Amino acid sequence: MKILAIDTSCDETSVAIADGRRVLSNIIYSQVLLHKKWGGVVPSIAKRAHEERIDFVVEEALRKSKIQNPKSRIDYIAVTQGPGLAMALEVGINKAKELAKKYQKKLIAVNHLEGHIYSAFVENSKGNPKRDFKFPYLALIISGGHTEFVIFKNHLDYKIVGSTLDDAAGEALDKAAKLLGLGYPGGPVLERLAYEVGNVDNHNFPRPMLKSKDLNFSFSGLKTSFYYFLKGQDGKNAKTPLSGVKFLASSFQEAVFDTLTKKTEMAIKQTGINRLIIGGGVIANKRLRNLMRALVKKYKGEVLFPSYKYLSGDNAAMIGVVAGLKAERGLFVTNADKLDRIPRMSIEVTTYNSKI
Repeated sequence: MKILAIDTSCDETSVAIADGRRVLSNIIYSQVLLHKKWGGVVPSIAKRAHEERIDFVVEEALRKSKIQNPKSRIDYIAVTQGPGLAMALEVGINKAKELAKKYQKKLIAVNHLEGHIYSAFVENSKGNPKRDFKFPYLALIISGGHTEFVIFKNHLDYKIVGSTLDDAAGEALDKAAKLLGLGYPGGPVLERLAYEVGNVDNHNFPRPMLKSKDLNFSFSGLKTSFYYFLKGQDGKNAKTPLSGVKFLASSFQEAVFDTLTKKTEMAIKQTGINRLIIGGGVIANKRLRNLMRALVKKYKGEVLFPSYKYLSGDNAAMIGVVAGLKAERGLFVTNADKLDRIPRMSIEVTTYNSKI
């Protein structure tokens, strides 16, 4: 069962060819350089870049998978319906509709967040790594737009048990980097600077909501605290040497990661689930991975990360894998003309017990 999958949820134009859990090709065109000078993703620029590149990315995905006749070799077309930037999602959905009509294929709509959960089970073209499903899992999605705990009860069956009340962890990291003048995207730069000083915490910035008994997050207060710390009491921007910037970067990163780790420990205790899946762009950070590995070892559990580095960010490969499971269950879009973007789509909307 070969599926052509499309993801344009934010600033990556991605198309993949998936065969079950195996990925035959996955092409990603990144827009990072386009948005860098603006300090973040600009929706109108993202839309235009998707429109300019989508045809090329589709052609490259087909070429790399050695599929010359999509009409006979591709079984279904899949696309991210949400969540994401509305203007960006629209480009992918329109292209998916066009291809489904052109090749006379059924259309499959996928939630971007469930893609991040299944990213831990994506295989390469040779079928590696081989990972069996051992339900239930406690999934933690950490990205620029999302920080959520989800109980992954069975295939395509999800229950949200905690989420951010305002800003996501990835957004907080990017904002801190911007305040330090480190550019966009900021997360990787913070990771490098923090590593250079040994991931120390010299400033003890707030750990939001650790005293709450729920599993929700909030990072807006941490960002505000960091902002006023940099301004200083005289109201002027703090002037720090490079070494000072490194320590500030490390301390802020530790505040975010300490919050994530301790909240995850609370989630393990409350749910009784010690098998974790952690997906999303932030988990590319080696420091956070090591903290999570140490945590699950304490509870004699296991933690799964995206099986390959490229799967941490936005990509169509994970969308294609989810689409394969939906196809097996006959969960197709019944009216392609009415398929529309859902920018704030909840993963619980995709607890599939009926056709879309």
